[in-house]
Order: sequence, then structure tokens, then C-alpha cells
Amino acid sequence: MTLTTRARKRATVAAVPAVVAITLAGCASTDGGGDDGGAGNDILVGTTDAVTHLDPAGSYDNGSLTLQTQVFPYLVNTAPNSTDVVPDLAETAEFTGPNEYTVTLPEGLTWANGNELTSSDVKFTFDRQLAIAAPNGPSSLLGNLESVETPDEQTAVFHLTNADDQTFPYVLTSFPGAIVDEESFSADEVTPDDEIVEANAFGGPYSITDYTFNELVELTPNENYQGLVDAAANDSVLINYYAESSNLKLAVEDGSVDVAYRSLSPSDVEDLSGNDSLAVHEGPGGEIRYIVFNFNTQPFGAETDDADPEKALAVRQALASLIDREALSEQVYDGTYTPLYSYVPEGFAGATEPLKEMYGDGQGAPSAEAAEKALSDAGIETPVALSLQYSPDHYGPNSADEYAMIEQQLEADGLFDVTLAGTEWVQYSDDRVADVYPAYQLGWFPDYSDADNYLTPFFQSENFLVNHYADDEVDQLIAEQASEPDAAAREALIGDIQQKVAEDLSTVPYLQGAQVAVTAADVEGVILDASFKLRMASLTR
Repeated sequence: MTLTTRARKRATVAAVPAVVAITLAGCASTDGGGDDGGAGNDILVGTTDAVTHLDPAGSYDNGSLTLQTQVFPYLVNTAPNSTDVVPDLAETAEFTGPNEYTVTLPEGLTWANGNELTSSDVKFTFDRQLAIAAPNGPSSLLGNLESVETPDEQTAVFHLTNADDQTFPYVLTSFPGAIVDEESFSADEVTPDDEIVEANAFGGPYSITDYTFNELVELTPNENYQGLVDAAANDSVLINYYAESSNLKLAVEDGSVDVAYRSLSPSDVEDLSGNDSLAVHEGPGGEIRYIVFNFNTQPFGAETDDADPEKALAVRQALASLIDREALSEQVYDGTYTPLYSYVPEGFAGATEPLKEMYGDGQGAPSAEAAEKALSDAGIETPVALSLQYSPDHYGPNSADEYAMIEQQLEADGLFDVTLAGTEWVQYSDDRVADVYPAYQLGWFPDYSDADNYLTPFFQSENFLVNHYADDEVDQLIAEQASEPDAAAREALIGDIQQKVAEDLSTVPYLQGAQVAVTAADVEGVILDASFKLRMASLTR
């Protein structure tokens, strides 16, 4: 049966940049809307968050995770409005030894395509994550996974290198935890999106029944789904991808979409909050913005002609002393992002603020004097030439203003000569792991609600940033905090890690933000919680 007239008309005008005519399979509207022009229970979601890869082995970004969350099953998850890890696809999940985490599956599970879903799929999923180890993939989160054993079709045993891993259940709720169909996915390569869709290789609350990469995705409830989330409360979800947040704002204003989720500008959110036909939903913060240094290609980096680790560190220290976080917060983001002086943001157990005392004026404000001293003590002539890259399309419409202001801050006292450039995310995500950018913008949307998620992916020797930072002491501290069962002792270790990486400055964090979604006033079931996932199955109107 085709989608309701309401949804078809709105979908046709909503997709950007292309106008797409669609005929989609779906259920009858629960409120009788049907094709008679009435309001059916079909939810249209708009976003500017592009997908990198549908395959969970090939992506480690919020846009991809938002889609993957809807269509792939997870062994365990955090329950809505909770940070507790509980069984999802699994029937039971628990530590059965210091180095063993055992999961049992219900009998009779199937994928949407009818293939059996067994522990063999679980083993296949994690084996391929480690084998593929895609540069833009999440395999770095599996650093403590030694192997997966399957004693029978319903049981998977994860063997861990380090004992008492407090974070492993959280890891299973995040990017690498999406289970995939071994009959549909490649064991050693990222599987193309179209092949996944054609195979109907889905086991989450939805299947994808129409797919145009980063333009339009139709989600239809998966009748074979068994898991933590209730069956979809809507008949279908249509996700529209927008190139510009200004178009997304217009779409939610005129009713072309029911839900605008990532990323509207602060001024747009403020404007929309005064519209009685709309509702603004806010969730706990965890998003951060930071600058990454490539230790090989930054000024005085290891592979430059004038390589010098002490001078390279001085350049990083100078930049850290010149960033004016308060100005970025107020002038670019109207206070919707707040200054961040550490690697673990405020609100997470173990968070400290070493950057506030160590750089700038020692109280959170910038200091040209401190920056100049760092450079002169290292014998560096000024201005320092610095290539700085940002993505204009991935982190919201204010990125250009954000990095224009950072450029001004770095150049104001003649200490840096910045070459600023922007690159679209699809190219950017490849370039940044290929040593193309000496220093560049990234944002982070946490995978799970634990401080470790701001440490392990960035600062282990084999890290997601691929910026050639490695430190044996940091590796050891990260391993220790992950396996420390005493909460107070673990928080102390997390503090030690933040102090050490603040000394090394492989990244410079500077802003922390919150989750925001804007919906039509009659949309219900919006949950923005510490899972940092938008679960679309609960959306209805």
C-alpha cells in the first residue's frame, strides 16, 4: 500500500537537493488517513547530519549512527531515560568471569529478510569490525576484545584482554555493537549501502524500504524485530537530508517535516521557540567541539622538514592559550554551547578542567602573553604558518563563523598566520585520516554515557583520530580506569588521564553543547536522553 497522500506530498517537496517522486510500501494509517488526504501516522524527520556509511564497520559519526540505530539490532542497550545497560536483542548479558562477558539470544530470531539470526552473526559482526578496522570506523572501541566464542547458536562469549572492564557493556550499546547479517555483509570489506538495502539485512525496529544516499530514506516497521524498544508507534518514518540548516528550519516551520533533529543554528532554535505550532525539546549535553593536531604534519611535526617535538608542542600550547571560549560561546552560539576546558565534559563522573589553569591567563580567558612565551621559549619565529581545516556542512551552520573567529583569535597578536579552508564532510572524513590536514575541526557526539568515551577513542595509541599521537603512560592509565571497579579510584584515574593529555595537547577542546530537536506541537514520543540516540520508533502524532 502506498504512503498516505499527506506524506507523499510532503516528502516530494522536502528532499534536498533533489526532488524525488516516491511510491513506498507501508502499512495502512492507524488513524484512517489512508490515501484520502487525511493525516496519517507517518513521521517525517529532517536532518543535516549526512550518512558516511550504512555499514556499521565503516562509520563513526552521528549521522550514520542515527540511521543505524533504527535498523540494526544491539545485544544490549540503555533503556529510555536511563543510563543502565540492559538486554536488548539478548535474553541475558552478564560477566561470567573477570575476562568473559556472556550473551544469550532467544531462540527463533530472524532478520527482516528471513535469514536466521544466531550467535554466528554476533561473532561475524565483531570479527569483521576488527578485520576491516576502517579508518573512519569504530573498531578502536574494541581494543579490549580478544575474541568471540560461540558454544552454541544462542550463546556468544566475549573474551577480553583486560579483566573487569567496566566499559565493555557500554561499548556494545554503541557504534561497533550493531549486529549484522553474515549472509549479507562482506567479512573483510565495508559493504556498500545499496547492497545492504537490497538484501533487506535489517534486524532493528525498522527496515529500509527506499534509499537515496543522503537525500531520502524510508523506514518501515520490521515485523521480525524483537528487542528493548516497543514496536514502532508509527506506520513509517521518512528521513529527509538537507544541505543547509536554513532549509531545515523552513521545512519544520511550514510542516514539510514533523521533526527537525540536528542541526539548527542557535538563532533558528530561538526563533522557532516562539512558534506556538512547534515544540523545542532539549536533552542532556555531551556534544563537544575540538581542534585536532596531526603529529606528523602540524608545524614542526614528525614528517615535516623542520621536525622538532618540542617546537611542535609549543605551537599547540600557543594555540591553546589564544582560544577565547567565552567569545565563541556567546558571539557564535548565543550561549547554547558553553566553554569547555577539559576532555571529559561537565556532568560526567571524573570530569576536571586542567586546560583552564594550564593555558591562557590561568582562569579560562585567553592570553597572548602566555602564547608568545611558549613560542619564544621554544625558539620559534612568528608568525607561525598554520593550515586549519573545518567542515561547513557537518557540524551545523555556524561552523564557518566559528572558525572565522578562531582564525581571528590566532592572528590578532601576530603569532599565527592561518590558512583557513572548508571541505564538505564526505571528502573531509577521508582527508583527515590521510594526513591531509595539519590541524582541523572535529565534534564528538558520545556513544555512551561514560567518561571513557571521551578518552579511549582519542588517546589510545591506535585511536579514532589517526593523528599519530601515542603515549605508553596514557595507554596504561586508560586500561587501568576501564577495569577499576571502585568508583572513587576510577574517577581519580580519569582525572590523571585528563591532566596528562592536557600536557600533550593532541587535541584542544573548547565548547560543549546540548541535544535539541524541534517538532510539530502534536508530535509525541520524543526522547532525548543520555543514550544520545533519537529512537524513532516512539514518535507519533
